[in-house]
Amino acid sequence: MEETISLKELFETLKKRLLLIISITAIAGLVSGVVSYFFLTPIYQASTQILVNQAKNDQAFYSPSEVQTNLQLINTYNVIIKSPAILDKVADDLDLGVNARQLNEKINVGSEKDSQVVNISVQDPSPDTAALIANKTAEVFQKEITNIMNVDNVSILAKAEVAENPSPIKPRPLMNVAIAIVVGLMAGVGIAFLLEYFDNTIKNEQDVEKELELPILGIIAQIDDQKLEELKARRAARNSRVRGETIGS
Repeated sequence: MEETISLKELFETLKKRLLLIISITAIAGLVSGVVSYFFLTPIYQASTQILVNQAKNDQAFYSPSEVQTNLQLINTYNVIIKSPAILDKVADDLDLGVNARQLNEKINVGSEKDSQVVNISVQDPSPDTAALIANKTAEVFQKEITNIMNVDNVSILAKAEVAENPSPIKPRPLMNVAIAIVVGLMAGVGIAFLLEYFDNTIKNEQDVEKELELPILGIIAQIDDQKLEELKARRAARNSRVRGETIGS
């Protein structure tokens, strides 16, 4: 026999497990907030930009082919910037106690499509250190690329600077809490329906009819204690009145 669940039954299930759903949602949001605010280390980002473009004198003409060559070189430059040839020198110059592999994990290099500007972004728990690494990486690359590829077409377009009150790029506590609340709500609803699915106890006449596939002939209503006492009092009063009428006659 195929079972169907009505919309009313779904709402009844949610209503019955409402406290469970709210508890799971609240706990998820609270845990996410505590972890985001007190346990995760804030990470700051600083960026510097370099321009890939051959220096020109007053008599030089604009050459589209040279621009195209510079664009093709950018992918190679992106790899060279994060190579040990550059980062080893950056680590030695800064003397921050980190090696080239650790610097590589902090640095991200990228450029927009058909753009001669390369962006060097550095993430670090300290905003000052992030800016220092970004600027030093750009300086070392500008100096060493002349020896590595025998070209001089790199200039620093913008240096990384630390704002007065820098904001971390991660974690984002409010976003984390919002995501945790949504996930907690979904988990709570899922658990509520799962508990309802595995709950095979018989609670009402509909469950009896569904399990035994037999029609319901009658229902014994429940009477609470107060109503029972009222019925006893009425019966006692009626019996007392009947006895009085019998004695009077």
